[in-house]
Amino acid sequence: MSSDPNCATRGDTGIFGLSDTPEQSLVVLVPVPYDATTSYRPGTVNGPRAIMTASQQIDLYDVETGDPSKAGIAMVPELADVRHWNADARPAAERVIALGGDVGEDRQAQADLQLVNDLCARVNERLRLTVDEWMSAGKVVGTVGGDHGIVYGAIAAHADRYPGLGILHVDAHADLRFAYEGFHWSHASIMENVCRTLPGVQRLVQVGLRDLCEEERNRIDGSNGRIRAFFDAELVRERFQGAIWSRQVERIVECLPRDVYVSFDIDGLDPVLCPNTGTPVPGGLSFQEASYLIGAVARSGRRIVGFDLVEVAPGPGGDEWDGNVGARLLYKLIGWTLISRAAGHVE
Repeated sequence: MSSDPNCATRGDTGIFGLSDTPEQSLVVLVPVPYDATTSYRPGTVNGPRAIMTASQQIDLYDVETGDPSKAGIAMVPELADVRHWNADARPAAERVIALGGDVGEDRQAQADLQLVNDLCARVNERLRLTVDEWMSAGKVVGTVGGDHGIVYGAIAAHADRYPGLGILHVDAHADLRFAYEGFHWSHASIMENVCRTLPGVQRLVQVGLRDLCEEERNRIDGSNGRIRAFFDAELVRERFQGAIWSRQVERIVECLPRDVYVSFDIDGLDPVLCPNTGTPVPGGLSFQEASYLIGAVARSGRRIVGFDLVEVAPGPGGDEWDGNVGARLLYKLIGWTLISRAAGHVE
């Protein structure tokens, strides 16, 4: 199907209104409709659909990155069974969450916890195999969630292929809790799982953190530099005292190795931009600051090898704001990723 790149709505059902097939595209997006462990409020299961809907009215020309769509962008169908697994896991998880994760000798609660852990592990393995398959076909692969816990499989596939990988993690939360509320694959444990079980990840660089527990702070401080955290309060205080974002970003990017995977939880942004995300926190990055940060990775000569965008949730009554912001952030992620791979160093 032909499309008019100067028309925001192109009349097709593909992501960003494009008619590209995955086989024709350089960029393949994998949607994962799963949010079993979201502990504050659910809804990110429908994040990929909200982004798909909002993407239909986005102009393809971008002032910063040109026209990423020319490389071909396609979103594959939802992974088989994942939405059904979520329908089974979510009620079980809610019963465990109501107990604060302390299932004790309650056999039903123990069974619920085991069910959630088993289904989360199944989702992650399905995603790992899917991402690896598309990378083997020469594609740049992005994962669209869903809660943050589900991207372990995607990160594992990239870490296997790019040993020495660095992760740029934008998030309001450190996600370094061990088996939060008993869930081994919790959204609050994703980076703990990555650092503990994926030796191919050389360094984790976290930006926007403003909600964490003492256990997580100790995990960062005891990591011997493998985890480098840039706390939102400290970055903002520096700017109040005269620092500028570009210089702060230089310090952040310098911590990353050559190959970079970007894991972007949308709650890393100011919640004005994502009010319906699962765990919103005051503070955070503006949209422009986030784009500048990702662009700085490309400008530094580093290569973005893959990415994810998670925790987007549609609002009540058909509120599309979160999906709108998510779709535009996804397009920026794609654009900067392509620039980093095509040009090496970008002025």
